Amino acid sequence: MRSTRSQPRAQRPASRQLRTLLAVALAIPAAGMVALPARANSPLLDSVKQNPQLARSLCNDLKALNAQGLSATSPQAVAMVASRQGLNKTDAEILTTYVVGLHCPEVR
Repeated sequence: MRSTRSQPRAQRPASRQLRTLLAVALAIPAAGMVALPARANSPLLDSVKQNPQLARSLCNDLKALNAQGLSATSPQAVAMVASRQGLNKTDAEILTTYVVGLHCPEVR
């Protein structure tokens, strides 16, 4: 009785070995990326880390906006942070997210 498999039995181990080698080759760089610590510091985030007073001030401003029904991620909140900190919109969004996450998680 003939096998319905398309490859002869002798080729299957080599194919399996090739797949294993390919998996290992792909896993090694991925493992290296996971194991490496992040080395870049952000001056934007460091400014808040090194100045907790600034973080508290931003939290108070964002809480006040919450009391008015505005989210910390609303365009008005981002514009306020951007203008007070001299930032562009993207950096203001990043800073706001960072400050809320670390210093005032009750802000929404």
